[in-house]
Amino acid sequence: MGRDGETGPGRRPGSGGGRSEEQAWLDGLLTRAADGDEKAFVEVYDALAKPVMGLVCRVLRDEAQAEEVTQEVMVEVWRTAYRFRPERGAARSWVLTLAHRRAVDRVRSVAAARAREMRVGVRDQDLPFDAVAEEVEKREEHRVLFRCLGELAGQLRLPLVLAYYEGLTYAEVADSLASPHGTIKSRMRHGLHSLRECLGTRS
Repeated sequence: MGRDGETGPGRRPGSGGGRSEEQAWLDGLLTRAADGDEKAFVEVYDALAKPVMGLVCRVLRDEAQAEEVTQEVMVEVWRTAYRFRPERGAARSWVLTLAHRRAVDRVRSVAAARAREMRVGVRDQDLPFDAVAEEVEKREEHRVLFRCLGELAGQLRLPLVLAYYEGLTYAEVADSLASPHGTIKSRMRHGLHSLRECLGTRS
């Protein structure tokens, strides 16, 4: 416990703690993440990725897309944590609001894409089987990739998610996380090795 009996940063409230205690814990972590504290963000990620996934999945009704959107949401949380104001609401609510907005945007995007596909389908009804098979294979590869990313330790996962979604080099990831370049390069190498092993077992 920290001063005045509060739960210290990095120490998740136990099952006996009240909701207000967990809220204060998450609020503190997200505030620290806004200041560039990578370890605090990893804890935010581990605490909220599952609730975000549940919410997004309910909106999208597609597990593979929900996994993708969840990763996008958590990157957005890291990027925009400075906008969080604890006096205006809890960290959990703030993150879930971002998630709901992202999920709704994806629904609209998917609907627009399907409309375009239908127009193309009307124009060209002889879509080759190979093209359909390739698209199905790509979606399956994405689904497996997101599962494997989610199984990595937080400090290995975050640099890879930033690199994958933002297209950053290891040096840019290091700058974004305010960590030494060598440290991030080592984590990314380790993370990629673990990722390859995971993908290999699920191929």
